[in-house]
Amino acid sequence: MAGDYEGGLRVIRDYWRKMLDLDATTFWVDFNLDWIPNACGIDRLVPDGMKDIHADFGAYCYKGLRHSLCHGRAAGPTAWLSEHILGVKPLQPGCTVLQIKPNLGKLESAEGAFPTPQGTVKVRHTRTASGKVDTAVTAPKGIEIVR
Repeated sequence: MAGDYEGGLRVIRDYWRKMLDLDATTFWVDFNLDWIPNACGIDRLVPDGMKDIHADFGAYCYKGLRHSLCHGRAAGPTAWLSEHILGVKPLQPGCTVLQIKPNLGKLESAEGAFPTPQGTVKVRHTRTASGKVDTAVTAPKGIEIVR
């Protein structure tokens, strides 16, 4: 929350991307970058000589096929990306008024969808050659967008 958007994106790239490289379709409760070398993706049987990301790792009570590969609290970066990179912030109950104020850091673009009780708001930010950020927002009726 200190405004280090690049640092936040770096952590997401380091951890979430590595989970995706190992065929994750959910967010894992326990993950360590040291596990990656010679690890097999979770969507296939583990060949001899490769590490089983689910069975061979974990700490504390998570040892041996007990750590969660689908854990809601590990999805925190989704909310952070929505609020801080896309810049979507509800200003009124029911998301009737949304502020859109992006923080792209060094990203050239960012795009996402934000669910509301009135329907989905779609946001796309694109950095122009001059460095300015162009924003396109599609929102359902009944939602006011403030910039």
